[in-house]
Amino acid sequence: MRLARGGTMTASASLPMPRRTDAAAAAPGQAARSTPRTAPATAAKAGEAQRPPPRRSPPKTSRPPATLASQLPSLTFAIMVAAALIYGWQMRDEGHLTPETGVGYWLGIGGAGAMLLLLGYPLRKRLTGLKILGGVTGWFRLHMMLGVIGPALILLHANFKLGSLNSNVALLAMLTVALSGLIGRYLYGRIHLGLYGRRAQIAELQADVAALKGAIAGELSLPPDVLAALDRHAAAAHPRRSGVLSSLIGVLNLRLTSLGLKARLSRVAERHIGAEAKRLGWSWRVRRRHIKAVRRLLAEYLAAVNRTAAFVFFERLFGLWHVLHLPLFAILLFAAVIHVVAVHLY
Repeated sequence: MRLARGGTMTASASLPMPRRTDAAAAAPGQAARSTPRTAPATAAKAGEAQRPPPRRSPPKTSRPPATLASQLPSLTFAIMVAAALIYGWQMRDEGHLTPETGVGYWLGIGGAGAMLLLLGYPLRKRLTGLKILGGVTGWFRLHMMLGVIGPALILLHANFKLGSLNSNVALLAMLTVALSGLIGRYLYGRIHLGLYGRRAQIAELQADVAALKGAIAGELSLPPDVLAALDRHAAAAHPRRSGVLSSLIGVLNLRLTSLGLKARLSRVAERHIGAEAKRLGWSWRVRRRHIKAVRRLLAEYLAAVNRTAAFVFFERLFGLWHVLHLPLFAILLFAAVIHVVAVHLY
């Protein structure tokens, strides 16, 4: 304690304040900093248990949804053709149309011209010098329309009746090619993303299968035997033999085994989720949510494997259809030429 001049005590003579050590000063700060760090970590673990399973985006190979607006032009075209054929069938005995003269004759010319224009699509697709005539997609649409209009005009030209031998052969060849075209149209839609969409690739389908497997593997770290069973099932989607019959047998076998595999793996996954629920203290709702997520992922995985096997089958069948369709069309052209020559010369 110091005395100032005059015997008075200065302000510095007050009781000394206790000094805070560095450790004591740092302790509150460390406690303040450690508290918000441990709290989010604990909350994150609790939130991870309560967080719902993430929803997976749709596969890239899914077809675009069909709407009424997109289907309206096709439906209108089909109704018009069907109405014309029904009217012609009902009026076939009235004598309004004859193949030799008048409207019936020009219907035959128009039908023959439409069938001949069917060659425009394969020529445009293979010859790059024909790009000035339009895109391949437009020619493909015209090809399908002419494939319906041509046979319809020929049926109206024949008045739904049989005639001479050469006309009957031409009519039979035309109907065979038209039926083959409908089959090809169906096969085309099975290996393409929509009617006018791009062609699907087997690698994309396999990528969907792999992504679904990764989602299943990441769902609560399911047992390895579940993932091994999924791999064995996916390997069966690619038959070793390259024949159409072997692919068909593989598709049917996969669809049958998928039912039993889904039920068996669902039971294994439910037991595993039940054990995890007891260990982490999940509520009943969280447990049911994870069970539903695993069931959904298993169903999507098996459906993706089935799509892969079906794609392999339809792709091989489409190749076989190409081999048979072209000779049938050549026979049609030959029979049509003989019919036209015979009609105008004899």
